[in-house]
Amino acid sequence: MLITAVYLVVSDTAPTVPEIPISDLAKSVGVGEVKKILVEGEKLTITYQNDEIKKSKKEVGSALSQTLFNYGVTSIALAKTEIEIKDESGFMYVLLNLLPFLLPIVFILFFFWYLSKQVRGAGMQALSFGQSKARITDPNDKNNRVTFKDVAGCKEAKEELKEIVDFLKSPKKFLDIGARIPKGVILTGAPGTGKTLLARAVAGEAGVPFFHLSGSEFVEMFVGVGASRVRDLFKMAKKAAPAIIFVDEIDAIGRTRGGGFGGGNDEREQTLNQILVEMDGFEPNDKVIVMAATNRPDVLDPALIRPGRFDRKVLLDLPDRADREEILKIHAVKKPLAEDINLKLIAERTPGFSGADLYSLMNEGAILAARENRKKVFQFDLIRAIEKVMLGPERKSHLLSKKEKEITAYHEAGHAIVASVLPYADPVHKVSIIARGNAGGYTLKLPLEERRLQSKKEFIDDIAMSLGGYVAEQMIFGDITTGPSSDLQMATNLARAMVTRWGMSDLIGPIALVGGGGRSQYGEVVEREYSEAVSTKVDAEVSRIISDGIKSAQIVLSEHRKAFDAIARKLIEVETLEQEEYEKILTAHGIILKKKDLPTTATV
Repeated sequence: MLITAVYLVVSDTAPTVPEIPISDLAKSVGVGEVKKILVEGEKLTITYQNDEIKKSKKEVGSALSQTLFNYGVTSIALAKTEIEIKDESGFMYVLLNLLPFLLPIVFILFFFWYLSKQVRGAGMQALSFGQSKARITDPNDKNNRVTFKDVAGCKEAKEELKEIVDFLKSPKKFLDIGARIPKGVILTGAPGTGKTLLARAVAGEAGVPFFHLSGSEFVEMFVGVGASRVRDLFKMAKKAAPAIIFVDEIDAIGRTRGGGFGGGNDEREQTLNQILVEMDGFEPNDKVIVMAATNRPDVLDPALIRPGRFDRKVLLDLPDRADREEILKIHAVKKPLAEDINLKLIAERTPGFSGADLYSLMNEGAILAARENRKKVFQFDLIRAIEKVMLGPERKSHLLSKKEKEITAYHEAGHAIVASVLPYADPVHKVSIIARGNAGGYTLKLPLEERRLQSKKEFIDDIAMSLGGYVAEQMIFGDITTGPSSDLQMATNLARAMVTRWGMSDLIGPIALVGGGGRSQYGEVVEREYSEAVSTKVDAEVSRIISDGIKSAQIVLSEHRKAFDAIARKLIEVETLEQEEYEKILTAHGIILKKKDLPTTATV
């Protein structure tokens, strides 16, 4: 209907040409008024000497000249007129005549074909609902290939995984001696430590296909879909063997069964059962290795991590100083660095940073340089990027009133003085009252050296340092603001962990209560398994530790009131104190600085 309407509109807008009888044409030719006659079958298009165009029709089956002769036109008059004969037959003629009828039919056929295609696609999608959604990395794809050279640090983890690479490259030497390579390797560690990257590196080193997907991609609303996808995934991997299957965040489907949620037909449990069955079905010569990653190994089902399934456990720690320097070098490869760049110094100032944090640090440094229209990344860009990654961006629009600025300055000065005086607290590297992230100000302190263990004395001094801002506000202004809220929360959590997790309370003794009460180290609410009497003692001990911390902070700030006031006044004036200037003020007021094992003299 649409095509017909358009055709009618177009045909109506075409100019109308008058049609004359053949007798009038003969008269005009006889008197020499006609310039040209175009013959198309029985149709005649007549062009007159004045360029006027008219139409006519001749007799069917007779020639135009014979017709004109019959009407008395002489051969001399006919010779003066140009006659062009155009053949009406041929494909284009037939097409042009049939097109008004064919177009609607073609359109209707196309419409029904499109509808049937959609229905067929939906049917195929329903049939492929249980197929695996794994993404496959081809070993010959050099652009996406990752090797151990691209993974800095993780020395022990790479040594463990080299056996997997050797097996995939040459399984014969293992099978000949009767050795069976582990069927499953589970990578555990804090977020951002490079678990996924290391799994890709194993596939890249071995040069085998890499099937990668997340644990959540198995689970669907319909029961049985996840199990079907597991079967399809293992079927694909066996066809491509030797190969690696990598399941990221396996805790999404591998949690301990029997929690009472969903009953026996729970989709997640069905999927986990299928994974267990598939891993048991492997033969020694299958040459398919399953790798998985999680930062929640405590919640995994025991049947999943028993020997014979995920029996090789590889732990990835946070990188130490040397590893951080190597990671920074890898992330700095494609960035134009200035001559003053010292990645060793940056590595020293980023304890506790994961590989992902270091990547973000280098990226933020490059963004800061590009924002200021510079072609190279300088050292101060990376210094600023450390604070941005740790604390968030500066909130320059967060303007403080004169009173708020004074309160914030004394608050941060209280933190800084307590940290600098107490013997087991980390030294201060920077104090600022410029808002960053959620903090109105911050005191940045870093340990003198890398450490894996912390003592009770260090925790007690950390609690006192956290309460330094609270004590400072109370001492100077005789009132408390909402500023110390996060400090109080951190001090309380640390004190409770000392009592319930680490056995650092003389009253409670060396008893671990976490896991049986309160929250686990991952923040999960768990049922308490100790009595109300013990709970009362825990609360009393936490309160005592907090009170002792407040007393320690009060003693420090009272004894060093002059240095305390000097730091606060300087902060009100300049807003930010770097380590060198801060330590000069301390030295001028007789405070002895802690000895530094690392050459850290600049800000973070």
